[in-house]
Amino acid sequence: MLTDDLFASQPQPAIQLQAQAWLLPAFACSVDQQLWADIQTVIAQAALRQMQIPGGKTMSVAMTNCGDYGWVSDRSGYRYSATDPQTGSSWPAIPESLFDLAVSAAKAAGFDSFLPDACLINRYLTGCKMSLHQDKDEQDMTAPIVSVSLGIDAVFQLGGFTRTGPKLKVPLAHGDVLVWGGEDRLRYHGVLTVKQAQHPLVGGQRINLTFRKSN
Repeated sequence: MLTDDLFASQPQPAIQLQAQAWLLPAFACSVDQQLWADIQTVIAQAALRQMQIPGGKTMSVAMTNCGDYGWVSDRSGYRYSATDPQTGSSWPAIPESLFDLAVSAAKAAGFDSFLPDACLINRYLTGCKMSLHQDKDEQDMTAPIVSVSLGIDAVFQLGGFTRTGPKLKVPLAHGDVLVWGGEDRLRYHGVLTVKQAQHPLVGGQRINLTFRKSN
């Protein structure tokens, strides 16, 4: 089991983006190899797939889930499901390394009671992006979102409470963790188009882990 001591001394201080939104630079770097190994184990059980959105378009980002619930999207809408619609089986459990990282990051950002029950695993290849959106399919809107970046760089956009208006552009590198919740929980956010690059651990892709308390 990971301990708080493992994350006690970080190479860079936390950066406050909004009242309850934080960037934790390089927070996951000390455990990145274990995370990557455990992510691959999850993907072997629940394959990555490009989901459809209700309008019929296919997402550029491929994704899967682990935890008690998984986020799914198709023509009928967005929702959480206790089973993988491709297999009919329960999603794999959140590996201990991922769970402990999410809890430790949430604590570092001031969310001491966060216990995620869902982890979305997103794969960004060159040219992939995530349009501005709010995460509002969860029942518990007080809990934070914990977002972990592995692999090639990306630029995260953190906006306001409407789709228009100014947006903060946050460069993300391997091991960076974002945490936002509380009064900032429903801010619009997204990822700009990922540029071609290579990372020694993950290769030519960005892996994003998004931890949530869905129920």
